[in-house]
Amino acid sequence: MSHTTDGIAPHGGHLINRIATEQEKAEFLAQADVLPRVQLDERSYSDLVMIAIGGFSPLNGFMQQADYEQVVTDMRLVNGLPWSIPVTLSVLEEVAEPLKEGNWIRLDDPNGQFVGVLELTQKYRYNKAHEVINVYRTDDIKHPGVQVVYNQGAINLAGPIWLLQRDPHPYFPKYQIDPAESRQLFQQKGWKTIVGFQTRNPIHRAHEYIQKCALETVDGLFLHPLVGATKEDDIPADVRMRCYEIMLEHYFPKDRVILAINPASMRYAGPREAIFHALVRKNYGCTHFIVGRDHAGVGDYYGTYDAQYIFDEFEPGELGIVPMKFEHAFYCTVTQGMATTKTSPSTPEQRIHLSGTKVRELLRRGELPPPEFSRPEVAAELAKAMRVPVEA
Repeated sequence: MSHTTDGIAPHGGHLINRIATEQEKAEFLAQADVLPRVQLDERSYSDLVMIAIGGFSPLNGFMQQADYEQVVTDMRLVNGLPWSIPVTLSVLEEVAEPLKEGNWIRLDDPNGQFVGVLELTQKYRYNKAHEVINVYRTDDIKHPGVQVVYNQGAINLAGPIWLLQRDPHPYFPKYQIDPAESRQLFQQKGWKTIVGFQTRNPIHRAHEYIQKCALETVDGLFLHPLVGATKEDDIPADVRMRCYEIMLEHYFPKDRVILAINPASMRYAGPREAIFHALVRKNYGCTHFIVGRDHAGVGDYYGTYDAQYIFDEFEPGELGIVPMKFEHAFYCTVTQGMATTKTSPSTPEQRIHLSGTKVRELLRRGELPPPEFSRPEVAAELAKAMRVPVEA
């Protein structure tokens, strides 16, 4: 069923649903012991889920070679639709070798549970160096995204997938709002314009400021933190979720924000991932998407606003979602409030800059982030979670 009657059309025109029906699931389970198996890592498992629930529409499976190559070089699928990140299932040669094109493959999650099926239409070799340079703009092995590519198998398995069943999230079941459901919610609330916000960090005052600036011009905010695989030193998802709950309880209008989890994994691909994040939020029903400073970046691999410039490489209507580009926000000691260089008369030394990295450093030292950084309730929650023994 197409969800385009009201609200923004999903990418490619209709919302993909690859969750097996009861009958399909029974057929797959009946063959559980005879199907060849491939075990997914954390990232490919979250990709499987994102494809199945329509978050990666129009993809209905792991990418064929032609799509993969076009995405890596031109940020487009073969049909011309913008798409910036390859979504592939890479396996070792010895795993791929016995698998026959045309057959069903049993997909197991990282714990060995049977979770999905791949109809193998193609297996192909790919060029890792070419992929990392194009997608990540670097081949530095210290880059977490590059590392994943170099550590994964040399063969990609392609074809449509099925997810056996959509299970409630083990930690955040009430925030598991998949694209079909978020679209319905927006419609029920009568929201015509919805801005999506991507984050992997605990919410700080700069985030709050840009979210509220965006909220001044649209009907609703879709606060969509990512809870798939992130880097070791990122703050755990449960702590981040608690911080969002506190913020929504005390600092936002109740009826204008929806908090939901994004089950995707981070790639840390900077500019290309900003496009990817925008397209995913379009599938969830967002009409606008916030792109801040160094979106989806890591280390010093990307320029501060590269993730904003990349949106200009597409024609205005092509992406079908409007980027809302924000400068880096800071606490201005002159106006005693949050601001950016666009609105503040301050000189650089009169600004207090905040970042997720800085907040983590303070907490590790056993210090509370100041109120210019984080709302006190959030700071207290972070401190409690990060309770690092202070050196005597």
